[in-house]
Amino acid sequence: MPNDLTHFDDSGASRMVDVGDKPVSARLARASGRVVMQPATLARIQQRGMAKGDVLEVARLAGIMAAKRTGDLIPLCHPLPVDAVTIDFSYPDDRTVLIAAEVRVTAKTGVEMEALTAVSVAALTIYDMCKSIDRGICIQDVRLDEKSGGKSGHFVREGAPQSAGK
Repeated sequence: MPNDLTHFDDSGASRMVDVGDKPVSARLARASGRVVMQPATLARIQQRGMAKGDVLEVARLAGIMAAKRTGDLIPLCHPLPVDAVTIDFSYPDDRTVLIAAEVRVTAKTGVEMEALTAVSVAALTIYDMCKSIDRGICIQDVRLDEKSGGKSGHFVREGAPQSAGK
């Protein structure tokens, strides 16, 4: 039976997938996640009233930087020449920051991990900057919402939020 997990060979050893023969194509990935907190914490974030600075702008920069470094953070991820990263924030209610990231690349492999890493690090940055006033902050629902390009085609998660760049 062939191995369906591409990061393991037939003997179970880890390997980096060989993308050498794949064609270069335009690829896109969108991911999202939620940071849930006390309403007073979110109000301070929106008012830019945190002592450490503008929480969302720091989180945006952290997410962009993380997307560019995904190959250094995730074993077996290919380092990619990322073309663009966009991170947007919205507030579906008085307790939640919705993070939406979009990553684009022209390469031989996709940018799903870069989009997921951008959301994760942006969420962790929000937590870090606000933990002194709200220890109950929760990071939730980090997920891939859309990907396009490459052989596997276009994927869109049902109910995915409108995300960065749209």
